[in-house]
Amino acid sequence: MAEKLSAVKGMNDIAPPESAHWEWLEERIRELMRRYGYRNFRAPIVEPTALFVRGLGEVTDIVEKEMYAFEDKLNGEHLTLRPEGTAGVVRAAIEHNLTYDGGKRLYYIGPMFRHERPQRGRYRQFHQVGVEALGFHGPDVDAELILLASDLWAELGLQDIALEINSLGQPAERLAHRQALIAHLEAHADQLDEEAKRRLHSNPLRILDTKNPAMQALVEAAPKLMDFLGAESLRHFDTWRSLLDKQGITYRINPRLVRGMDYYNLSVFEFVTTELGAQGTVCAGGRYDGLFAQIGGKPTPAVGWALGVERILELLKAQHRLPEAPVPDAYAIIPEATATETALGVLRALRQAGVSVTMHTAGAEGMGSMKSQFKKADASGARYALIFGADELAQGTVGVKTLRAAPSGEVPVQVLRPLARPAEWAASLRA
Repeated sequence: MAEKLSAVKGMNDIAPPESAHWEWLEERIRELMRRYGYRNFRAPIVEPTALFVRGLGEVTDIVEKEMYAFEDKLNGEHLTLRPEGTAGVVRAAIEHNLTYDGGKRLYYIGPMFRHERPQRGRYRQFHQVGVEALGFHGPDVDAELILLASDLWAELGLQDIALEINSLGQPAERLAHRQALIAHLEAHADQLDEEAKRRLHSNPLRILDTKNPAMQALVEAAPKLMDFLGAESLRHFDTWRSLLDKQGITYRINPRLVRGMDYYNLSVFEFVTTELGAQGTVCAGGRYDGLFAQIGGKPTPAVGWALGVERILELLKAQHRLPEAPVPDAYAIIPEATATETALGVLRALRQAGVSVTMHTAGAEGMGSMKSQFKKADASGARYALIFGADELAQGTVGVKTLRAAPSGEVPVQVLRPLARPAEWAASLRA
């Protein structure tokens, strides 16, 4: 017997009824994106490795430890399964000159890949919804992205999601802060853990995001980037905050919020929750005005965010906001195989009229008894059973039996419907 194969650890199958929750969430996201004027974009799952090394930063956790990078056996190209979506969108915008006629508002939904320890809401293949506003300078678009995410939480009925914001300023300001930060940390080198020592000169900003309790006092006493911001950076930050204030958006300024990619500048933000344990960030992003030039394009302002689909679904589940799994409107009971041809035609007409119908099909031992078929009809959750029995068909009809009462309290009944005109009674079957 062949060896049993399983999915790769941390890369999960998504089957019904769970997949219906994914479809439900994606439908609501797509509709909200439409209303905000964001258009769908689809990039390849595999990109040149250099795109992420140059775009995200050589000393980021993603590039150093988490990427699925490999060499193409056919031509020797160095390729990577995308660990995030922004770099690919920017690569495509440069390659196809997408912003030649003005700014573009784009969104994407799809899988990303990072080699890390699987845990609740965090997997090796995970899914993101990302929005990218390309070619827009002002903090008004930064504010729009916050409103977009906030409206999504409201439409999904989610609570306990808090917004944290910060400003990373511009490169020269970050450099001055970096030097002061290194000096502070070097002066207390005996308090640094091994990870912080490794990052001290390569990426000291990430030390501010440490979860090590023994380093919290040291980090709190570190120089604040906000104290190094110039007038333009402060003006951008203050205007952004003012726009959020006027829209009634509540937030907390978190001076330790630095994000994990090197390409961010000015506005950065995270939406966080206390209901998912260590994986508390459900949506995050910021401005990345330097990324276009960093990977070979013309300087172009841009801002965006990404949310984790698995984390949002976990939160919806925790807050009992997921809808019931969808059920068919009707289940077709076919006592004899000779009725299958007629049933197929009638059911097709009903489906074309918008009715969801599950058809009973023959097993190894035939169609099965009426009793067993009614059990399957009831188990399907359908409100109606359509009976293609010999007596019904002889009268040119289909039997329609109500399996469960309607929300209005309608009493279950059985009626006959004309076989030749299913479109006329289709509306009465839709739950």
